[in-house]
Amino acid sequence: MPGGEERVLLVDDHEDNLFALESALAPLGLPLERATSGNDALKAVLRGGIGLVLLDVVMPQVSGLDVVRYMQRVEQTQHIPVILLTGFGRDSELARVAYRLGVADLVMKPVDPWSLRMKVRYLLAQRRRMQALDIQVRLQDVELRSLRAQLEATGSPHGTVPLPHPDVRVPMQPGPADHRCEDHKPESEFAEEGEG
Repeated sequence: MPGGEERVLLVDDHEDNLFALESALAPLGLPLERATSGNDALKAVLRGGIGLVLLDVVMPQVSGLDVVRYMQRVEQTQHIPVILLTGFGRDSELARVAYRLGVADLVMKPVDPWSLRMKVRYLLAQRRRMQALDIQVRLQDVELRSLRAQLEATGSPHGTVPLPHPDVRVPMQPGPADHRCEDHKPESEFAEEGEG
């Protein structure tokens, strides 16, 4: 995120649960943001700067699952990892729906602080790696388009334009048309030398 580190969004309609989450994540030193409803959570992710969402499943009006459904439909938010939090214990139907929607994890309350920190650290690192790969792919796409444009501008058949070596320390190699042997002389020059 330009201008700073991405925040972790904590979403729960109970203040004591938000305080517990903040206390659990405090040792990581990450910037945290609070939301007390599904609507507030949606506004926060749409404003940008959110790298991970810890989201309570059961909230009035807009549930955690509704927030995830909405996030999956919006390109800007569909790649933000979500950890769903539930106080209902093991529920196979909830787990099936949550993982089908693409949540990163489903955590039972009360949360184990150490385990939650490890999950948050891993998911944020994974997100950063994916963002770095995305940037690399975009840069390579720009470079490829530039090389194609150079090739088209020369009007020559494919393969006659020298391409840069992937390792920038290697000097540019001459193209196929530049490979001339110094000893090679046209036949007319040999004929002249033999006649004299």
